[in-house]
Amino acid sequence: METVIETSDLTKTYGSLVAVNKLNLKVEKNTVHGFLGPNGAGKSTTIKVLIGLLKADSGSANILGQEIGWDRPETRSRVGYMPELPKLPKHLKGTELLDIYGRMHGMTKDERERQVPELLDVVGLSERGNDLIGHYSKGMQQRLGLAQALLNAPELLILDEPSIGLDPVGMVEVRDLMKKMAEKGTTIFLSSHLLHEVQQICTQITIINKGVEVTSGTLEEISAKVEGPLKIEVEVDRFSEKVLAVVNKLPFVDNVSRSGKTLLIELKTRDDVRSEVSQAITTAGGVVISMNMRGASLEDIFMDLLGTREEGRRE
Repeated sequence: METVIETSDLTKTYGSLVAVNKLNLKVEKNTVHGFLGPNGAGKSTTIKVLIGLLKADSGSANILGQEIGWDRPETRSRVGYMPELPKLPKHLKGTELLDIYGRMHGMTKDERERQVPELLDVVGLSERGNDLIGHYSKGMQQRLGLAQALLNAPELLILDEPSIGLDPVGMVEVRDLMKKMAEKGTTIFLSSHLLHEVQQICTQITIINKGVEVTSGTLEEISAKVEGPLKIEVEVDRFSEKVLAVVNKLPFVDNVSRSGKTLLIELKTRDDVRSEVSQAITTAGGVVISMNMRGASLEDIFMDLLGTREEGRRE
């Protein structure tokens, strides 16, 4: 598989602080790659090195097949970037800012006049394009920052916390936009602390902590690395002791506890066995009202992996 971002032992320090520690990162073409980690993990530092805002102390990094150094305009023009909470000039209108960026990209007047309104519509700012940026909310500035990142129709889109400042509707709109960009062949490298968002849109995930890669792969591959059982929480109507006995006898069930009409089922496997559990309860005369799996979400996996790693450091 062709890679669009690849680092080898990438290291960046600030004095005695090692922000990025021999990071080996691969982002494959035509993927939406989530870049996760707690605050201070080194995510933003890594991104700033990748786009040329910071210089690494050692190691190497390649973007679109070229080693970074950013003395190649033809490579830079193929990358879109939106920083965390972009700082935009308040005295300009939204259309004016995008027009300036368009000129920097070498776009013709006709191209700018066609594309700027299209992008403002895409990010939900079509009716506010002629307003001063100083009158924009944080969420609106975030949308405008995304529009400028898309201005050059990039092959690679690097986004640092793109949903900060957005309301729930805005988050859904930005998420849908990223999906559409990915469908058109744009590779997206996304740093985010919103694990639920990442789980919905990312095809590949890398988790780092204290500048070190913890794990990388698809959600399924990462889930398989996590030790410990999954649990299923089931609310059951028409509950009976027969329901409890039948669930206990399932070969993949390790333990079952009950609180009122709710069963907490601890599994021996990390496979998704919710359909088998539901069928067993129904056969025993129970009615499943709700069913939730614990330990399978990205948040569960994230906390498990980081918790395991921290325990290992203390030993």
